[in-house]
Amino acid sequence: MSNPMPQRTDYPHFQPITTRWHDNDAYGHVNNVTYYSFFDTAVNTYLIQVGGLDIHDGEVVGFVVSSACDYFASIAFPDLIEIGLRVGKLGNSSVQYELAVFKVGESEACAAGRFVHVFVDRSTNQPVPIPGRLREALERLVV
Repeated sequence: MSNPMPQRTDYPHFQPITTRWHDNDAYGHVNNVTYYSFFDTAVNTYLIQVGGLDIHDGEVVGFVVSSACDYFASIAFPDLIEIGLRVGKLGNSSVQYELAVFKVGESEACAAGRFVHVFVDRSTNQPVPIPGRLREALERLVV
């Protein structure tokens, strides 16, 4: 692996997540697709609570246009986890989030992922500049 294992200290923000019974797959660990749900939850919770994103009636929404995840160690229900969140790149209408899954109390990530949001006008689906309050919230996470 070319990049070092992500560490808890690499992330300025954490979102606690409670794993659920149905997150486990037939192999007894959280299924890989569920990690994307964890990432979505962490990012959107931050955007709503800190950035003021109005997911129901706002003029601007974020579309995921790219995503990926690397897995290092398994997690399983009933693990308590935290999603580390940082911004790797902040553009005019897009942002690349970098995320990592940590078991509570552990310093090394179990998984690391990234995804790109493009912010668009809800009515036209055309890219728009990231609104001020949202941009300010994202700037706090730039590494």
